Amino acid sequence: MSSTNRLRPLQWTGVVPVLALAMMAATWGTKPGAVVLIVVGGFLAGAVLAAVHHAEVVAHRVGEPFGSIVLAVAVTVIEVALIVTLMVAGGTETATLARDTVFAAVMITCNGIVGLSLLTATLRHRVATFNAEGTASALATVATLATLTLVLPTFTTSRPAAEFSPSQLAFAAVASVALYGLFLVIQTVRHRDYFLPVGAAADDPERHAARPSDREAVTSLALLVVALVAVVGLAKTESPAIEDAVEAIGAPLSAVGVVIALLVLLPETLAAFRNARHDRVQTSFNLAFGSAMASIALTIPAIAVASIWLDGPLVLGLGAMHMVLLAITVVVAALTVLPGRATLQESGVHLVLFGAFLFLAFNP
Repeated sequence: MSSTNRLRPLQWTGVVPVLALAMMAATWGTKPGAVVLIVVGGFLAGAVLAAVHHAEVVAHRVGEPFGSIVLAVAVTVIEVALIVTLMVAGGTETATLARDTVFAAVMITCNGIVGLSLLTATLRHRVATFNAEGTASALATVATLATLTLVLPTFTTSRPAAEFSPSQLAFAAVASVALYGLFLVIQTVRHRDYFLPVGAAADDPERHAARPSDREAVTSLALLVVALVAVVGLAKTESPAIEDAVEAIGAPLSAVGVVIALLVLLPETLAAFRNARHDRVQTSFNLAFGSAMASIALTIPAIAVASIWLDGPLVLGLGAMHMVLLAITVVVAALTVLPGRATLQESGVHLVLFGAFLFLAFNP
């Protein structure tokens, strides 16, 4: 009985990503009708659930914090590929696409995922505990990367309209890769214990369950990549309908990027939620801040290389409103993580900031 029960989730999580990928291939570059969009949405949800399952299998095999890194980097690599493809094909209309997507990812992860994780943990356990040293280091890295790539372009004078010059873009790209690489060394080698669950979560019985075999882990890793490709591709298929809806309500075009970012980050969001339910808030934070870091540190170098073929401008600098949101997010996040403990109040503050970001994205 137990063997049968174990096979069933493996079967559906193996079939759904392949079917979702086939659906993506069948609908890529088209503008399907309402019925097809509903079917696409169903496969999108299934691919998200399958991605989370396979990410958990890989994470259980390699252990934390490697599991969080696998999911964050896998999602971001595919997201970056989509951004670069759209920018190369879109011309001047996509001048702000990289900026809008990266900023949306930072706000979704640092406020949405962090707030949801704290809400889930504090409702079940009253106080959420995590490692202040590791989380503060991650937050400092996110803040530095965001400032270097999204704030400074607004104030440089070499180019107009919040653009970097080629040499400035190259410096930002190299600095982003170097800083992210250094953080990965700290997270996985020198101070790995700073990024492991603390307190009762460290003795969670699930962590002592039988580890998947190498074959199961490799299979799950492959299916994770397939599921994530399907998630991003199906989100792109849904984007024309999203654009029509955004235009119908009179929202700016940048809101489309926010909706797509929300869809693409669903696997991390669900994985963070499930970890927070088991009081593994540190793992949830690893996912949140790791995704924010990866989004910046992989997007900017990719855009720097792609700028060789890009004809139009590349606007990276944020406007005043978004800089205010980024600044208050960094301050609030620092006050949240430094004590190593958080309550329901901190979750509420982050979720209100996330709500403000979403509201202003559609009603600037």
